[in-house]
Amino acid sequence: MSLLEVKDLRVDLPVEAGMLHAVRGIDFSVDRGEMLCLVGESGCGKSMTSLALMGLLPRRARLTAGRLDFDGTDLTAASERQRSHLRGRRIAMIFQEPMTALNPAYTLGNQLCEAYLRHKLGNRRAARARAIHLLERVGISAAAERLNQYPHQLSGGLRQRVMIAMALMCEPDLIIADEPTTALDVTIQAQILRLLRELQQEFGTAVIFITHDLGVVARIADRVAVMYAGEVIEAAPTAALYANPSHPYTRGLLSCIPAPGKTPPGSRLQAIPGVVPSLVGHVEGCAFRNRCPQAQMTCEQTPPMQALPDDHRARCHFADRLAPAVPQAEMSS
Repeated sequence: MSLLEVKDLRVDLPVEAGMLHAVRGIDFSVDRGEMLCLVGESGCGKSMTSLALMGLLPRRARLTAGRLDFDGTDLTAASERQRSHLRGRRIAMIFQEPMTALNPAYTLGNQLCEAYLRHKLGNRRAARARAIHLLERVGISAAAERLNQYPHQLSGGLRQRVMIAMALMCEPDLIIADEPTTALDVTIQAQILRLLRELQQEFGTAVIFITHDLGVVARIADRVAVMYAGEVIEAAPTAALYANPSHPYTRGLLSCIPAPGKTPPGSRLQAIPGVVPSLVGHVEGCAFRNRCPQAQMTCEQTPPMQALPDDHRARCHFADRLAPAVPQAEMSS
């Protein structure tokens, strides 16, 4: 049995123009010790999915799901008290911008120890020892002295490492990382990605890693779910996805990645033409059809999620007919 099972998850938000269907019936699962990457461009519903799992949606949001099960707990029926008991202890989150996620008015020590003192019911000495150990493990020197510092005294990379240490304080079963490297430069980004993968394997923690960068996914993911316009439009083990991308949107994303040594300097980078359709009001048919080079009349009907070989699924009428777009060896080089 999977650690997390999500079936037909929907998140709707009332806006001035009508009802915004931010997440439209997505399905996925996460096994213990697995890293699943949710990939897609801004506005596709990735972050709203993570907030739904954490129980942190805006008050006006409406969540429905056929199944939202975390290790035997039905999250749709859980009370706020039960949700609060899970948050931090068994499900933790690394937010996108650590400067806004960390409270500037409290020291790092206070913020690191808070969840441990609440959920583990240990004393402050044990919490402090745990915090020092994890700060050292994530590569922060002089960890004991850092506990007395405030977030503004650390660089962006160090603040993100503190967020990772904070997520690990209570040894959670699942960590949700919402684009944790977006605000960092390329060198620090690579360090954080390597650190996350090492810690995930060391602690056996399941991870949902949210990103818009398929280049990142290739290095760290066990499985990938590609989102577009509030839906999962393709899902597969990482190797299978790169070997045979079976949705035109996934192929488009892969074609936008510059190939080292093959993309001439100064040349125009590829892009997917068009814009994401509005998700306000009734949405019908394939949401990608207005941007898709393979679109036909059939695409005005909502496509099913087709099952393909190698535990591969794609929401496209022609998924079984699309040839591989990017050789697997080329992507792994």
